Amino acid sequence: MGSTAVVVGGGIGGLAAAIGLRRSGWDVTVLERAPVLGDAGAGISLAANGLRALDELGVGAAVRAASRGQYRGGTRTPRGGRLARMDGAALERAVGTPIMGIPRAALHRLLRDSLPADSLLIGSEAAGVVQTHPATVHVDRGEAVLEADLVVAADGIGSTIRGSLFPDHPGPVHSGSTVLRAITEHPVELPTDFELTWGQGMEFGHIAFRDGRAEWHAVLSAPAGTRYADPLAELRRRFGTWHDPIPALLAATRAEDVLHHDVDELRTPLPSYTVGRVVLLGDAAHAMTPNLGQGACQALEDAVVLAASLGTEPSTEAALARYDAERRPRAQAVAGAARQAGRMGQQLSHPLAVALRNTAMRLTPSRITTRMILRHHTWVPPRLT
Repeated sequence: MGSTAVVVGGGIGGLAAAIGLRRSGWDVTVLERAPVLGDAGAGISLAANGLRALDELGVGAAVRAASRGQYRGGTRTPRGGRLARMDGAALERAVGTPIMGIPRAALHRLLRDSLPADSLLIGSEAAGVVQTHPATVHVDRGEAVLEADLVVAADGIGSTIRGSLFPDHPGPVHSGSTVLRAITEHPVELPTDFELTWGQGMEFGHIAFRDGRAEWHAVLSAPAGTRYADPLAELRRRFGTWHDPIPALLAATRAEDVLHHDVDELRTPLPSYTVGRVVLLGDAAHAMTPNLGQGACQALEDAVVLAASLGTEPSTEAALARYDAERRPRAQAVAGAARQAGRMGQQLSHPLAVALRNTAMRLTPSRITTRMILRHHTWVPPRLT
C-alpha cells in the first residue's frame, strides 16, 4: 500500500499540492468544506515562478492557453500621468514568459481537471487533526475519521489547523486596506493588458483576459469591517473622475458581481511550516498582501517543493525538513517585500510623500523597474520524479 495524504482545502495551493503529491506516487484525498464549487473570485496574475511551478505539475500549457500575456501597461496617476511602464517583452526575454492574466475560476477548473474526480470531497470539513503516532495523522471529518501518513493544511488565511498547531501565534491581522473587485460582464476595449493607478490611499487596477473581459480591483485604506450599502455606487463616487478606462470598467460591471474583502496578512512569521506529519502550505503558512501579485505563485512554489521533497528524500521527516528549510525563508521574504510595496504604493496618503514617490518613479529607468520585478520571478522549481 502506498503513502496516503489528506489535503485540507481545495483552493489553488491545495489542488496544486494534490497534483504534485500524486505525481510523486502518493494517494491523495482533498477535503473542501464548501458545499458547492461556485468558482467565485475575480482574476489573478501569474508570474514566471508560478508558471514554472504549473509546468512542473503538468498543467502549465493548459493555463497559458487560457491566459493573456501582460505586455502593455504600468502605473499611472489618477489623471492619467505615467509613473512607470511595464515592459512585458523584456520580462519575456529575461525569464521566458510575460506575466499572464487568468480568471481564478478558470485556474481552479484546470487544476481540478488534473485530479481524479473522486479524490475531491466537496462539503467535507476537517473538524480536527491529531497525530496519533509518529507516522500517522487522524483527520476528523465529523461523520468519519481519515487516517493518513501526511496532512497538508491548505485551509487559507484563517487556517484552523495552523491555530491548533501554534495556539500562541497571533494569527492574521488587518493590513489597513480593503479591496473590492469584479470581472466585467462583457468585453471592454482596453489600451493596456495590465495597469495600476495610485491615488492618495487608493489604488485601482485591471487585468485584461483572453476573452476581452477584464478583472478590476479597487483598494482603499479603511478599517477592518468597512462595508458599503451600494459598493459599486461608492466606487463610482471615488473613481468616476479618474482616467479612462476606469469609468468604463465600472460601467461594464453588474453590482451583484462585486466582491469585497478586507486585506489581512500573517504579519508575524511562523517558526516552522511543519509540525510532525502536518505541513502548512499557501495562505495557511504565509498569507501576504497582494501588492506584488505573489500570493498564488508562492503557494504553487510550496506545492512543487513539497512534492519534490517527498519524492526524492529518504524519509518523510527528511522531506518535510527540506520543505521548511527551502520554503519558509523565501515565502517570508516575499511577504515582507509585498508589505513594503503596499506602504509605498496604495497605502501612501500624505500629499508630499505621494509627490516624492511619483517623482522617484518617473526618474527610475525602465530597466531598473524590470530588474526589481524579476527578483521575485526567477525562481526555478525542483524536478518532480
